[in-house]
Amino acid sequence: MEYNSYKNYYLYILMKTFFRFIGKLTLIGFILIDGIIIGNALWVFATMGIHLDSISEMITHYGFLIGILIYGQIIFWFGLIQTIYINPIRQLRKEIALFLTGAKDESNLSITGLNEDANFITNFFNKSLQILRNFKDEMKAGRVLRSEVELAAEIQRAVLDKEHPPIPSLEFAANAKSATEVGGDSFDFIERWENHYIYLGDVTGHGVASGFVMMMVNALISGFSLKEINSATILANTNTILKPRVKQNMMMTCLMLRWNETEKKLYMAGAWHEYLIVYKANGEILKIKSGWVALWMIKDITKSLQEQQIQLDPDDIIVMYTDGISEARLNSKQDGILFGIDRIIDSIEKTEVRTAQNVFNNITIELSRFMGYNHIQFDDITLIVLRYKRPDEDPKVSEPLHPENITEWSWNTSTVISR
Repeated sequence: MEYNSYKNYYLYILMKTFFRFIGKLTLIGFILIDGIIIGNALWVFATMGIHLDSISEMITHYGFLIGILIYGQIIFWFGLIQTIYINPIRQLRKEIALFLTGAKDESNLSITGLNEDANFITNFFNKSLQILRNFKDEMKAGRVLRSEVELAAEIQRAVLDKEHPPIPSLEFAANAKSATEVGGDSFDFIERWENHYIYLGDVTGHGVASGFVMMMVNALISGFSLKEINSATILANTNTILKPRVKQNMMMTCLMLRWNETEKKLYMAGAWHEYLIVYKANGEILKIKSGWVALWMIKDITKSLQEQQIQLDPDDIIVMYTDGISEARLNSKQDGILFGIDRIIDSIEKTEVRTAQNVFNNITIELSRFMGYNHIQFDDITLIVLRYKRPDEDPKVSEPLHPENITEWSWNTSTVISR
């Protein structure tokens, strides 16, 4: 029963108490009436001077009639007890047995009778049954949603963990970790004849919606790179296709590099992404802004995107990252200071042998120490490190990421490495 107001609730309690009182009063009344009848009979017998011997004679003469009266009383009391107590309890036991066997899964228990205790138990059981049904429905919906999320995560892992083509003149290390099961960060290495595209994107938010949009962007960029060479044109075409198909409050920042293996030249185009960090072999540090307009902010971003050449020399280090790194919080506190771009640069400088893998590992170690124990990852995190190899150089030693150097946070999957 649902109560619309406290007034109705108190009225229900008052009525329940009243009928309970009436029920008990009726029972007491029957007992009193029987007592009064027997008492009056004894008083009449005493007044008339009828002694026990006379009573015995009366029983002898009127025993049949008295027997009927006594038998009637017994039948009455037995029927009353059967109706009020025994039958409802038996019916309740039967109903519960049907429910436990699954024969009464979709309906409430129904008990007929005047036993208020049995009715109270029935009402309690029906309330509990309704809660169990709701919980069961929520569990079913949760399993369906969970399976959909797991499917999306599996598809995303297949996209990110695929085997990437090597780049003859560049070595690289890359990985991504979502804040939830499905993330909005993405990266890819695409080989198109003499051109190699390195793409990094960050869809607003994280979750299933961001993850599916990210996968659509990956597919479009891969497709447009078959027809177009200029990285800015590829991003502009991707924006044109997806702008009418995504929510108005959703956007994506991205950074795209194009390495021409024949010319040994590097080009970049960006859509309001984080800085591109170029750590030169001579110690010079370049922080290059990657555009001012994100994808889907406006319908046509052709004029806002331009591909520019980046001077790259042997042993130069390139770092691409998403804001999950630069905006990571000290000890994972909401009001903690940010990791920032300067700590990324410090991590590069602290790397003794600057291979792509060593720099990648050192940034990971410093980020893990910064986030501390009992960490909270507030956003998706992606990191890509590249190095321009010298022609015919001897292989440099790259150390694996040792677990003892990690505070707590680390990558979930194996890092993509190409030497």
